[in-house]
Amino acid sequence: MESNKSMDEVVLNGSGAQHGSRHCAARYGCVNRITYHDRRNQQRNRYTKNEISSEFNLSQEKVPRRTFLRNSSLIAAGAIAGALAKKASALSIAEVERIVTNGRIKQSVSRWCYGRFSLDELCTIVKKIGLKAIDLLKPNDFPTLKEHGLICSMIETHGLTKGINRKENHAECLASIRLAIDAAAEYGYPNVISFPGNRAGMADEEGTENSVAALKQIVGYAEQKKVTICLEYLNSKVNHKDYMFDNMKWGVEVCKRVGSERVKILYDIYHAQIMEGDIIRTIRTYKDYIGHYHTGGNPGRGEIDEAQELYYPAIMRAIAKTGFKGYVAHEFTPKRDPIESLSNAVRICDV
Repeated sequence: MESNKSMDEVVLNGSGAQHGSRHCAARYGCVNRITYHDRRNQQRNRYTKNEISSEFNLSQEKVPRRTFLRNSSLIAAGAIAGALAKKASALSIAEVERIVTNGRIKQSVSRWCYGRFSLDELCTIVKKIGLKAIDLLKPNDFPTLKEHGLICSMIETHGLTKGINRKENHAECLASIRLAIDAAAEYGYPNVISFPGNRAGMADEEGTENSVAALKQIVGYAEQKKVTICLEYLNSKVNHKDYMFDNMKWGVEVCKRVGSERVKILYDIYHAQIMEGDIIRTIRTYKDYIGHYHTGGNPGRGEIDEAQELYYPAIMRAIAKTGFKGYVAHEFTPKRDPIESLSNAVRICDV
């Protein structure tokens, strides 16, 4: 705020005004009237000294002047800090910078987490950051990817609750997987996703047998087209109640029985942490069965920074040491500015 403003009337303009004139009024204690000009809606809100005191329950008849000024200063400082933080985090697409420098981990990002952007905008962001792929798209999205020189690292197929663990679902699921394999082969993309589905009272062994039977019907086609079918590990404790593939042993057993390099596991680190933990040991032990990774902070599936319990730099180094050549896709829901959150995640995983 300019120092030559009178104490009878202070005019606020710009981003600081977004947090309300009453905060800055309180900062000066002795103001008689404050005019607040909001550039977005051109409305004026006037607060008298009595109204300010009433707003914060800081009437000078009840609160000593020193206490009033101290508390008011804290309010104003919080407002200013909030305004600066908001301004600092609001990155535009034009401001995106390249993050990838090492490239030992091929990183991707899940489309559904960034729905606020059009696919074209997300492609621009991803390309500028230095990524080469986007996860979980459908064939009608592929022309846009091609325009940006990107690929789809995992193609969507059938739903996750009605999956291949039931024979009555096989025809529908396999038809969807076949179409995705065709699209992947046409564009040169590596993976398609599949799910066993929910238990709904079914024993795990029966689900294993049915899933293996389904995959054996399609795996020869996947081998021919050089496309990998990835079964996703999800948690049944928090997000996907009753989901069958909720422990690594189940998925590994399915892969072993199918017996093909074209059937692997999508190891979602967030889900695995909830169900079993022991992430790095699991990666080392079952590296030959993992074809794709997803990230996410736990708890809450937010950013993968220090605010959650997983230490992703160590996890990424463990993945790199296995010789993994596939993709690690970020699948967390940003709690802050999405561009900043994605940039930070890519930086963390660029080991």
